[in-house]
Amino acid sequence: MRKRRYAIIGTGAVGGFYGARLARAGLDVHFLLRSDFEHVRAHGLVVESPDGDFALPRVQAYARAADLPAADVTVLAVKTTENGRLAELLPASLVGEGAVLVLQNGLGNEDEVAAAVGHGRVTGGLCFLCSNKAGPGRIQHLDYGFVTLADYAADGRPPGVTDRMREIAADFQAAGIPTEFADDLVLARWRKLVWNVPFSGLSVVLDATSAELMADPAARRLAEDLMRDVADGARACGKAIEEGFLRHMLGLTEKMTPYRTSMKIDYDLGRPMEVEAIFGRPVRAAREAGAACPRMAALYALLGFLDARNRARRGA
Repeated sequence: MRKRRYAIIGTGAVGGFYGARLARAGLDVHFLLRSDFEHVRAHGLVVESPDGDFALPRVQAYARAADLPAADVTVLAVKTTENGRLAELLPASLVGEGAVLVLQNGLGNEDEVAAAVGHGRVTGGLCFLCSNKAGPGRIQHLDYGFVTLADYAADGRPPGVTDRMREIAADFQAAGIPTEFADDLVLARWRKLVWNVPFSGLSVVLDATSAELMADPAARRLAEDLMRDVADGARACGKAIEEGFLRHMLGLTEKMTPYRTSMKIDYDLGRPMEVEAIFGRPVRAAREAGAACPRMAALYALLGFLDARNRARRGA
């Protein structure tokens, strides 16, 4: 069987980690980079991980999306703040039944991708991964790493587990990346928000790591309340999230290596935060369905203020 070709759009903490694992496993992987292009072309990629450090001395690196070869699977791993550039970032052609795998946080990203490449070419990927970009061409993997795959359907009806999902999962699992399936992409996105909303948001407004949030009783209660807001919003939208799942995510966070979230890193570095994808869209969807989700809405407002102030400072 011919090996599938992968294009990694965004070689950062997520795309760099998963792309490097796929390349190390022998897959044909091509990486799109921006500021790191010259460094990675000359020196390759380095991944530091509790699963074992490794280096890729030679990487198929590109500075322009237009130069990427057509791929069977194009992995979209840029921040959602870059989604206004999808027509530029996604290759103009995909091989045969090639797909875009959306490894982004938030709600509704697959709709944007489908508008650019067609509804039948989109698969959602939800990452539970503690990973940071530690320097040019250097990815620091701290904990976890599994991916949940779910195919996109324009009408929102769960398409179930497809052959495309199984093929991508086979490649990921061959690269040592734990992979599972979800029947319902929209439900899976809401379930991912159960963690992202409280811990990404509170890490910024409280200037705290995941461990610090869990260690403080008041901060932990607030995180739990935010989780229940997310569950209330999902329920209003017809997607039920069981209480046991909330407890499961809290248990995973208790065991997690102390983690500075990607949103906190973006804020500290004065970069745009993914406020709309992770907070704005879920808040609006919940409100339209009749759920107020007051704590999530308040956190959305706070983050919007902080993000706007950062943007104003960058423009000054």
